[in-house]
Amino acid sequence: MNISQAVAFRILELCKEKKITVNRLSTISAVTQSTVNDIVNNKSKNIGIATIKKLCDGLEISITDFFDTPYFRELEQEIY
Repeated sequence: MNISQAVAFRILELCKEKKITVNRLSTISAVTQSTVNDIVNNKSKNIGIATIKKLCDGLEISITDFFDTPYFRELEQEIY
């Protein structure tokens, strides 16, 4: 799993926990629907921390809570 996939999985997991759709998340976080869809569909490979912060604000969680999962703890180093 790479970081983009981990972010996508985490967003989908949190939406499920909060019982909201990805489209609802885009509305409450003030991130365009196309951006959120690109992230969760792995079309966006370079997701900015400002975007993740907005999504966290919409989800009412901290950035620390967002990244504090095995998805991110178990990532291997990406070398391009």
